[in-house]
Amino acid sequence: MRFYDPTGARFGIPTYPFRLAPDGYATRRQLRARDLRPGGQPVAAQIIWRSRRTRGEVRCAYLYRLDLAKPVRAMTPAKRAALAAANRARRTCPDCVRDVGYVIPSSLGCCVACHDTAAFAA
Repeated sequence: MRFYDPTGARFGIPTYPFRLAPDGYATRRQLRARDLRPGGQPVAAQIIWRSRRTRGEVRCAYLYRLDLAKPVRAMTPAKRAALAAANRARRTCPDCVRDVGYVIPSSLGCCVACHDTAAFAA
């Protein structure tokens, strides 16, 4: 077991191989799926594995204790309005200035209709 170090002597914090972490720990994504957040607690352990996607590069995921996790803060009306405005800006075409209903690709810089019109004109 290359990455098995439950005492933390080798890696500094308890370390487990992929899918072998004990119960009571969760990654940030797993916490969020349970409507929890780390809440200021330090990293309690880590998972290390050799990735197939990145040509054998070693990857790491930090784990937090579930018993110390706190509930996610409720979104305030001001934050909800700011998020809606930001998403609306991402959907507004700078050329035709209308909400196109999807996020405008940064590779195009404008909506597909404006991009196609400009491509046919050139």
